[in-house]
Amino acid sequence: MKRIVKYLPIVASVMVFSSCSTKENHKEVIKDPKLNYHTSYTPKESDLKISRSEYQDKLYGFWLGQCIGNWTGLVTEMDKIGNIGEIKTGDFYTRDDWGKPDQPSIWGQGIPSDLSETIDFVFKDEDEIWGADDDTDIEYIYQHLLYTLGKTMLSGEDIRKGWMEHIHKEEENYLWVSNQQAFDLMYDGVIPPATGDPKNNEHYNMIDAQLTTEIFGFFAPSRPDIALKMAELPIQTTAREDAQIISEFYVKMYSLASKVDQKLSLKQQVLWMAKEASKDMPKDTYVFKMYEYVKSEYDKGTKWEEVRDGLYEKYQVNQEDGYNVTSQELYCNGCFAAGINYGASLVSLFYGEGDLKETIKIGSLAGWDSDNPTATWAGMIGFMIGKEGVEQAFNRKFSDRFDIHRTRKGFTFENDSVDNFNNMSKIGMFIVDRVVQEQMKGGVDLENDLWYIPQ
Repeated sequence: MKRIVKYLPIVASVMVFSSCSTKENHKEVIKDPKLNYHTSYTPKESDLKISRSEYQDKLYGFWLGQCIGNWTGLVTEMDKIGNIGEIKTGDFYTRDDWGKPDQPSIWGQGIPSDLSETIDFVFKDEDEIWGADDDTDIEYIYQHLLYTLGKTMLSGEDIRKGWMEHIHKEEENYLWVSNQQAFDLMYDGVIPPATGDPKNNEHYNMIDAQLTTEIFGFFAPSRPDIALKMAELPIQTTAREDAQIISEFYVKMYSLASKVDQKLSLKQQVLWMAKEASKDMPKDTYVFKMYEYVKSEYDKGTKWEEVRDGLYEKYQVNQEDGYNVTSQELYCNGCFAAGINYGASLVSLFYGEGDLKETIKIGSLAGWDSDNPTATWAGMIGFMIGKEGVEQAFNRKFSDRFDIHRTRKGFTFENDSVDNFNNMSKIGMFIVDRVVQEQMKGGVDLENDLWYIPQ
């Protein structure tokens, strides 16, 4: 029998509204009944002040943007992976292919995507429901665990229990490569981080951690050091070496989204964040050299299609900078590998220039595992512009409902059969409350609805 765990955050009584007075007026502020809020913190002049309610709106934008990017990217997922090995997919897509008929993926058996006949955005209307996918469901589990356990740092046993409780064992479980291997190891009693150790998991250098751990950056706004501390074990659950470095880059990008100068244009913000997040990359890795290659070509004004083609030639054909995936003769020439998908994600990041729609378009057309970079960057930009910003970008409203049980199990909700972005963003805000107090040693000001974050 499957054990069903009560997901308390959805219960109305959990969302306690306390009437807190300010100097000007009285207003209601959401507080977490599971947290003992400290009242003795004295703000410093150097503290970063962040509005809790505005941050909640940004987290809503994250979940919404991530779903749009995820489901749009799935239309072209594995349509184009190059022409090395047994599987050959012809020329890569270009900008001109947007809006044209979708071509079959490597496992599509000659049939295009059933999500859209053409390469175009995939939306869910207000009366529809977004489905969970591997770009959103593990992050959802980590958020659930942090909140229900009342923690800021998950243990290996926490992760193991959470995965086993919420991921199907026998049925289709929407896990692949390193995630699947880690899951199998957990069932054999292996506890993270040993599940991502190269001695136990041959897929440790695949894409998996890139799409399951970025959210930890949002749990530590403006503090990449704290975000990396929180994300280290979840990343090492499935990744090591270059794949770990890449995942850390994404975590830092998400955290820096709260620190970047809001007066800058979105293009300037994204470029600053990328520069900061790449500073500590080991210079002798292909990870850093891929970054330098894409950024330098972007600075030259090279067309993004040429840069993508250059990545393919440099790293999959010529195996430069120590990127030796092709010589391993993996299925689909390592189309799930951390490196080549990270390279493609950089193309969409730089050339998208902070524009949500353009970033998703380029990510969808760039090739390989195209739903992953689109979900990552659409989630980040969705956070930066918030719910209304996402709606304005597409000039429309979207569904706010999220079906985690499409891919996962063991959650129950009162008054509905699915979760929703409002609730999910509140839970994220409550986690940040705890992180600010316990990890950052900062302050949560319920009276003024602010976080004071030491820098």
